[in-house]
Amino acid sequence: VQLVESGGGLVQPGGSLKLSCVASGFTFSTYVMTWYRQRSGKEREPVAAISSLGSSTNYADDVKGRFTISRDNVKSTVYLQMNSLKPEDTAVYYCGGNGVWGQGTLVTVSS
Repeated sequence: VQLVESGGGLVQPGGSLKLSCVASGFTFSTYVMTWYRQRSGKEREPVAAISSLGSSTNYADDVKGRFTISRDNVKSTVYLQMNSLKPEDTAVYYCGGNGVWGQGTLVTVSS
């Protein structure tokens, strides 16, 4: 069972990034998937979640309208499109599902 995130990097304020998380070793299409982030010195917090078939999504208040979670069950992949990025979005982003975490991908928003 494995989750592998990618797509992080350095971006200027106001910019965009799209994160991907590829799952393997379990029936991806039957699980809710969640993106989390951990900012420096803070606890890991949920950012966005998506139901198993993608029909329902939820977002943390501070990312609503800027981030979009989606999934492709054929590719066993969950995505996080991040727009209008702010310096306070700087964090390590993780995907989680089925009790498993990925290794994380670092997003740095800075000019």
